[in-house]
Amino acid sequence: MISWNNLDTLASYQELEKVERVNIIEAMAGENGAERVRNYSVPMAEGFAYNYAAKSVDAKVLAALGNLAEEAQLAEKFEAVYNGEVVNTGEKRLVLHHMTRGQLGNAVTADGVDKRAFYTEQQAKIADFANKVHAGEITNAAGEKFTTVVQIGIGGSDLGPRAIYLALENWAKKNNTLKLEAKFISNVDPDDAAAVLNSIDVAHSLFIIVSKSGTTLETLTNESFVKDALKNAGLDASKHMTAVTSETSPLAQSDDYLAAFFMDDYIGGRYSSTSAVGGAVLSLAFGPEVFAQILDGAAAEDKLATKKNMMENPAMLDAMIGVYERNVLGYPSTAVLPYSQALSRFPAHLQQLDMESNGKSVNRFGEPVSYPTGPSIFGEPGTNGQHSFYQLLHQGTDIVPLQFVGFKNSQIGTDVVIQGSTSQQKLCANVAAQIVAFACGKADENRNKNFEGGRPSSIIIGEDVNPRSLGALLAHFENKVMFQGFVWNVNSFDQEGVQLGKLLAKRVLAHETDGALAVFSELLNI
Repeated sequence: MISWNNLDTLASYQELEKVERVNIIEAMAGENGAERVRNYSVPMAEGFAYNYAAKSVDAKVLAALGNLAEEAQLAEKFEAVYNGEVVNTGEKRLVLHHMTRGQLGNAVTADGVDKRAFYTEQQAKIADFANKVHAGEITNAAGEKFTTVVQIGIGGSDLGPRAIYLALENWAKKNNTLKLEAKFISNVDPDDAAAVLNSIDVAHSLFIIVSKSGTTLETLTNESFVKDALKNAGLDASKHMTAVTSETSPLAQSDDYLAAFFMDDYIGGRYSSTSAVGGAVLSLAFGPEVFAQILDGAAAEDKLATKKNMMENPAMLDAMIGVYERNVLGYPSTAVLPYSQALSRFPAHLQQLDMESNGKSVNRFGEPVSYPTGPSIFGEPGTNGQHSFYQLLHQGTDIVPLQFVGFKNSQIGTDVVIQGSTSQQKLCANVAAQIVAFACGKADENRNKNFEGGRPSSIIIGEDVNPRSLGALLAHFENKVMFQGFVWNVNSFDQEGVQLGKLLAKRVLAHETDGALAVFSELLNI
């Protein structure tokens, strides 16, 4: 029997608060530190390892966290998710994004259909469409092949698919599997659409409109912007447009589109990269076989997330250490720092995934909680960030936990030796140095040059960025966020916080304003 209880009502949480704090500086010093780095590591899927040696934990803290994970019934709650229970209580919906990449438990029927069968059917439709585009069986009106695919969507319809495309673009070029160049239009700012349209040959471009409801204001506005551009170029927009939407939306059966691929209400936008939302653009860009590899990597990591033992479940362990840092140590933010240029937009995706999921101040029953929930997430790729905001991370007044991601090898497979080391070795040397510098610091009589240390970090280490490893990394963070939401007893699968601004914007555009809203409208010449 599952119980949904607030964190501060759990006996194991009270015990966790009493456990003696760990001094990272001492723990990471000398041979003790070397031993921690060797032993404080958990294997992940696709060759990854989650290393938490530089976190503020030891055997006693980990035991207490394990007890909390057990009392909070994290494994049982995840089981309820993948077996099709209504876990999204705010919207009274199932949560089925895991099912887009595999079936972890029982068959789930909703809307009168087997949902796993529904998702695989959509993947097959997308694969068939993509293969026909690549083969020249689906062309523009002149019978010429498409060379570019442009995704038009916002939020989860943009951030995840864009991050994945950018992560694999160079890999695909090296492996001769880049079929179409992909571009993305998300911002309703007309400069965004104009910049993309000015960078492509619209006559050889295929556009994907992504909107579950078919009524998303920003997306429909950008669609109209693109249709005008096609019309002005003397082109029939219906020969250049496809849609990813729900079966009941106005886009579903429209003659304005070459094809429509379907999603449903059981997959939130920020969890939708492995659904048709990511599947269409990524299959067109890289080929369906590459998208299938992404799904395989995510499925492998999902299987690890089903393990009941926290120490064998990297997503759960990562989540629980994050809860400890947020609720016991009191750290309000987390920096995500991938030492891979391929993951340049991955922190932006994780911002939405984490902050939209767990940025809640009421529990699953609408009651205020009296403890902190989701942290603020930010980040940039290394080494760029070192020359930007690391100053605050090293010597600022707030301690910010750090989540590094590093790879042993580059995607390109070739490198140059300068001053005795390759570029990739220099990159890896920097991330290793940063972990120790943050943890151990450096004493100096000149206070301006003093590093206090004691700044906790973890690192996920992989071989290289490829479709399977990227899928596993994506699933790891999705599951981490889910587990943390369970501990905090919040609904990680709705996002009511984005609605008020939308409603007020509609009032502004309808000129139904008063007070401050009316004056700001005047100042902005609306």
